[in-house]
Amino acid sequence: PTHLNQLVYNKQIFEYWFHAASYLPMRDYRFALPSMNLVRKGESRYYQNVDQNLMKEILARITGEGPLRLRDLDNPKLSEGSWWNWGPSKRALERLFMQGDLMVSSRNGMEKIYDLAQRCLPKDIDLSVPSLYEYAVYLFDTTLRAHGVFSWKQLVHLKTGKTMRDTMQKVLNERIDAGVVTVIGNKQTSMLYVDTQDLSNHNINGNSVSKASSFKNVLKILSPFDNVLIHRERLSTLFKFDYRIECYVTAAKREFGYFCLPIQYKDKFVGRIDCKAHRSTQRFEVLKLYIEDTALIQSRFLPALRTELQQFANFNGCPLLDDDIVAKL
Repeated sequence: PTHLNQLVYNKQIFEYWFHAASYLPMRDYRFALPSMNLVRKGESRYYQNVDQNLMKEILARITGEGPLRLRDLDNPKLSEGSWWNWGPSKRALERLFMQGDLMVSSRNGMEKIYDLAQRCLPKDIDLSVPSLYEYAVYLFDTTLRAHGVFSWKQLVHLKTGKTMRDTMQKVLNERIDAGVVTVIGNKQTSMLYVDTQDLSNHNINGNSVSKASSFKNVLKILSPFDNVLIHRERLSTLFKFDYRIECYVTAAKREFGYFCLPIQYKDKFVGRIDCKAHRSTQRFEVLKLYIEDTALIQSRFLPALRTELQQFANFNGCPLLDDDIVAKL
């Protein structure tokens, strides 16, 4: 967090909602402008019915007094609701942030400190709104760099509209013709696009890509928001593994646990684990464990799982590992 605040202060990165809440390099700022303009024009389905007078009051206050937190707004009308909820002040601040009038100038934990955008942006920044084609190229290149293997759904994630889809299809066709990406699959299956440079050490035979000659004997408990997991349909296509984080569904619909985490072993996803950190006693408890391939229990899998669990417990500040469930396997 300290490093992120320093980069924001140096005007090298900025916060905005991209595929999710994100820190982005300042060179990408102009590619946030299309989304900002949609909110400013009221064409976004989000941030509707926000008090315009309240927004003007907040802007005037920050202009005159400098960076402010939501709880610094002491006007009775402004202070309705706490800083973490979605009261009128919170909605007004978020609308000003999303339409580009305000930026996050620093954070104190989860709390944001807002300032005027013109004070947070470098003097020489390019503020020209990209054309639709430029924007599609940017989205394509970002997806290619971040994922290497991706689907059409990923390319147009949260970017809807026929014009955008048609433009993205043009960019995709150009990159296929130029050999930048290789197509895996066909219309009858889920089609994926693969960075050809990432395949330089693999053999390509028709539409099938051979496995790497070796793969590290590793086991990892992954975050639900890891890039390999965050697009559910791609995960299912590549690894035949259907995963969702169940804290977002009602208790009655949970199958694997409130915060079940995927287990990756070598080049496969082999199960899920639900854990609880008892911070007052520094105890890390394994609540549930699901292994999809029971043959793994007779292999080096269990020692690797125990090692990873202990490291995960330490990371969570609860080094006393309660893994009776694992011990009984």
